[in-house]
Amino acid sequence: MRRFYRGLMIFVLGGLLGTGLGFVLGIFFFPYLFPPPPAAEMLADSERTALVANGTFIHANPADPVHWGRGKVSLYQRTVFLEPDFKVGPGPKYHVYLVPKARVRGEGDVEGQKFVDLGRLRSFEGSQRYAIPSHINVADFESVVIWCEQFGVLISPADLTRAT
Repeated sequence: MRRFYRGLMIFVLGGLLGTGLGFVLGIFFFPYLFPPPPAAEMLADSERTALVANGTFIHANPADPVHWGRGKVSLYQRTVFLEPDFKVGPGPKYHVYLVPKARVRGEGDVEGQKFVDLGRLRSFEGSQRYAIPSHINVADFESVVIWCEQFGVLISPADLTRAT
């Protein structure tokens, strides 16, 4: 009888551990297996006339094969526009931040800054636009950053160069 209960206990414990591990792996791999379709948003002609700055997303830590980004970004007076060549490695809960610090290269460069969260990234690739609240002065910001809120990880920064 003891053998039966021991076997049942091992079976139940194995089932619980297996379910928990499967759930965690599912959350991690879901964005890789089922990414959202590429975005294809456009800017209105009136928005394109007020270019403030532009930049290019980089792979901030080449030793990290998971967290990367590339493509161009344009900063307008009331809009951040990720250009059609934008692409990042998939992951959970990515957000677009305006950061006042120049040359963001690690998590410590974002933490403690008074960044502006423009919202959740809608797609891992393609053109996207994000509205900037009217009380924000875009001249105060030097970088656009893709940030993983779930794990507090820098995905890809873009240093902004002022338009002339």
